[in-house]
Amino acid sequence: MTGLQPSREIFITCAVTGAGNTTGRSDKVPITPQQIADSCITSAKAGAAIVHIHVRDPKTGAPARDPALYEEVINIIRESKVDMVLNFTAGMGGDMVFGSAEEPLPLNDEGTDMAGATERLAHVRNLLPEICTIDCGTMNFGEGDYVMTNTPSILREMSKQVQALGVRPEIECFDTGHLQLAMWLKENGWIDDPVMIQLCMGIPWGSPDDLHTMMAMTANVPNDWTFSTFSIGRNQLPYVAMAILAGGNVRVGLEDNIYLKKGVLATNEDLVKRAVQITEGMGVKVLSPAEVREKMQLQKRWG
Repeated sequence: MTGLQPSREIFITCAVTGAGNTTGRSDKVPITPQQIADSCITSAKAGAAIVHIHVRDPKTGAPARDPALYEEVINIIRESKVDMVLNFTAGMGGDMVFGSAEEPLPLNDEGTDMAGATERLAHVRNLLPEICTIDCGTMNFGEGDYVMTNTPSILREMSKQVQALGVRPEIECFDTGHLQLAMWLKENGWIDDPVMIQLCMGIPWGSPDDLHTMMAMTANVPNDWTFSTFSIGRNQLPYVAMAILAGGNVRVGLEDNIYLKKGVLATNEDLVKRAVQITEGMGVKVLSPAEVREKMQLQKRWG
């Protein structure tokens, strides 16, 4: 287990848009493939080695999982010749919204999007990013009746398919039990070394983002695994320093936080630049995309 040894070098991931209703609160959240790609490019130039990519309906801004939208984003990034590690979400398609408190069934069609493992990985299979995220668990997610849904059998099948593609999974853990699921996947040989996980803190009703909970999570990460950790909202930037002190890597971006400081809306580039400033101010090296590929044994297929 890790034991809180500070990192001496880290990589920064920028989660550029996500699937939440941040578009209704900030006009800086990218929506179209062009906007998403441009935000990936500026974030990479600012110091993000990895860009974590969702796509949205270009007309409405609603979350989407159309492989054609991912392809548009990737083509623009490739044309730019700016180096970055590509990380696709595979979380879409596990969204269940129940009916009312008295009549939970039938499910609410608005927001419910349940798909099988193979369908959820269509964009990964078609475009072969270096990394894709797998949400490791099921949980109430924020207010209302939305449940993020990832059963053990779905997780097993998604992990096996990603493994066969030669794509590195980044296992996203939103609570302590999710970390145990990640260990189960590894113990059964469905994910390979080096294991890469993301500790997602502060999301109701997962692990809160207080220091003691973060320490409990990081203390149970096997010492040969590579982890990043982040918090949503106002604690995103303080979590840059906390992640480093805990021995992990850093994630920032508009998926999780739309402010640079109170009352000041951020761009992804702003958040990455601030993360670099905090990291270098602590005497820690920020890794390049090439260095991350070597560290995490990633298969670069473009550029």
